[in-house]
Amino acid sequence: MDSSLDMSSVFSYQSNDEFVPSRSLKNFSLLLSLSALYAPIIILKYIDLLSRLRRSGGSEVAFNKRLAYRVDIFLSLHPYAKPLVLLVGTMLLIGLGGLALYGVTDDSLSDCLWLSWTFVADAGNHANAVGFGPKLVSVSISIGGMLVFAMMLGLVTDSISEKFDSLRKGRSEVIEQSHTLILGWSDKLGSLLNQICIANESLGGGTIVVMAERDKEEMEADIAKMEFDMKGTAVICRSGSPLILADLKKVSVSKARAIVVLAEEGNADQSDARALRIVLSLTGVKEGLRGHIVVELSDLDNEVLVKLVGGDLVETVVAHDVIGRLMIQCARQPGLAQIWEDILGFENCEFYIKRWPQLVGMQFEDVLISFPDAVPCGIKMASYGGKIILNPDDCYVLQEGDEVIVIAEDDDTYTPSPLPKVRRGYPPKDFVGPKSPERILFCGWRRDMEDMIMVLDAFLAPGSELWMFNDVPEIDRERKLIEGGLDFSRLENITLVHRDGNAVIRRHLESLPLESFDSILILADESVEDSAIQADSRSLATLLLIRDIQAKRLPYKEAIGSDGFRRSLSEGSWMGEMQQASDKSVIISEILDPRTKNLLYMSKISDYVLSNELVSMALAMVAEDRQINYVLEELFAEQGNELQIRQSDLYLREDEELNFFEVMLRARQRKEVVIGYRLEDAERAIINPPDKVSRRRWSPKDVFVAIAEKE
Repeated sequence: MDSSLDMSSVFSYQSNDEFVPSRSLKNFSLLLSLSALYAPIIILKYIDLLSRLRRSGGSEVAFNKRLAYRVDIFLSLHPYAKPLVLLVGTMLLIGLGGLALYGVTDDSLSDCLWLSWTFVADAGNHANAVGFGPKLVSVSISIGGMLVFAMMLGLVTDSISEKFDSLRKGRSEVIEQSHTLILGWSDKLGSLLNQICIANESLGGGTIVVMAERDKEEMEADIAKMEFDMKGTAVICRSGSPLILADLKKVSVSKARAIVVLAEEGNADQSDARALRIVLSLTGVKEGLRGHIVVELSDLDNEVLVKLVGGDLVETVVAHDVIGRLMIQCARQPGLAQIWEDILGFENCEFYIKRWPQLVGMQFEDVLISFPDAVPCGIKMASYGGKIILNPDDCYVLQEGDEVIVIAEDDDTYTPSPLPKVRRGYPPKDFVGPKSPERILFCGWRRDMEDMIMVLDAFLAPGSELWMFNDVPEIDRERKLIEGGLDFSRLENITLVHRDGNAVIRRHLESLPLESFDSILILADESVEDSAIQADSRSLATLLLIRDIQAKRLPYKEAIGSDGFRRSLSEGSWMGEMQQASDKSVIISEILDPRTKNLLYMSKISDYVLSNELVSMALAMVAEDRQINYVLEELFAEQGNELQIRQSDLYLREDEELNFFEVMLRARQRKEVVIGYRLEDAERAIINPPDKVSRRRWSPKDVFVAIAEKE
């Protein structure tokens, strides 16, 4: 017999008696294939019928439903269940098809199994079948093969779609190390990303990973709308919850060099409670954390609890407290807001801490003039466990392991040089005139009002008045202040004056003696602080109303400008009148949206504080170097050192020519560190001047920026 696989010979009928035993075997194989195909269906129907009869009086679930449930559970729990089922189904189809072909043809079983596989793989192979039986079996196998191919194609398509969907939604793992990880999303994110990108520029760029409970595509679209240069830094977004350990591992949290936890917009207590839970999740990472955690908090009272949970890993930045203290400093010293922007941001000069072995044994007075490209302002003392001291004594001698705190453009732009030749002298004044009582107005209500009142009481002279103007009833104000920890009996220097009213209604503002206040602080009211645009609109409206009322109350002789530019601007100009009114008092506006900054800058009618941007700058600085947080805490604290603006006549005499190093040495006799200056005709101060050795004649109206002890 010819055993070739030619279809005409394979499917020919043989009637020789010597093949009768083989025919019996072939009939048995055909019967076996049909039985294997239909027996499960019959058995399932029979079992289902029995289960129906058995549960006719009860509530037992039908057998087919239980079976379907078990199959569904199997497919759901096992990731490779579907491919396994497809593989088993394909093998059964090939096996049953091979047995059926063996029963209707004269070929061997192995050849029939191979032929069955070819029918499954390519449905067109059955075209040469001869005879009714072979044709029926081959068509059946080909139909089964098409179903198998369709299911396989569906599985492959689903797998590819699921993978792309996972990538699109940010579910894939981040394989990075020494990256900056930001957890959460808020309106501070844009400024924070910008500052970190600037900090990474000197390193050739870096990687920032942002994980928030938002869609990845939405986050990437919002970041793309932020108008700043990434400077070689890659920003990777991932969707997930920082409260889930699996999501934290997905962003390589254990390998990050710094982790920034942003405060959630909305209720302060809820935001801080969420930050606390995130810190707990981070401390629970089994692999441990390589970097430190920077947590933005909304309420100062919650700082202790977060530090208790996080331990040495955590550095906190209390946004509301920082801005409140900064507003008070800027109200007392106009122009300080711009200086803080320059120091906190990475675009100009900022704080750096580094060890210089060649300076060991040198007194701080000499260290002060050893850096042509930086301004030393403090020491990190190794002998006291790394304690940071700003504005130390001149006689302090640098010890082995001490580090010098400087203000410089970047960490690689400064190095000590031989001491320059300078002329020492004595300042013309050895004291600052006594403080006089002030009258200050608060417009709006903040939740940390009691902290601001206590800080203000420490700064102002006895006999000062603090007017509080908002729509909170006086009884409720006192209750909130007492609940916040304010003890009215401990206020030594200020007297509280309460006035009720709405700060955006003109007639309410006109009831106040606005022309008599030394400083006016327009606060982002607690009722609208959740919406930056609404809060800024309210603050801007209040600012314009106050300036307009002040301008109309000024005597005519005072309203006339002293210089030609001011006169030409103000003549018949409403904006000019408000600019003249701004010379009579200082207005500090708490601004949440950076876009509002440009409006106030162009109008020049308010010394602004850009709160969200300043907080982002502080977060970025602490993320880059956690030691900077101790420097910022002292500069913002009620006691210790602070930034101050000094008149030039405190350091030099009229027509005296000094270089910047010599001015610094003059300031040291008052135990102050001069870090920059602002010239009479300049709009911005120069921090860390590049030329410190050239002498110049200073104007009496020039001012210097110094780090000095609080008065």
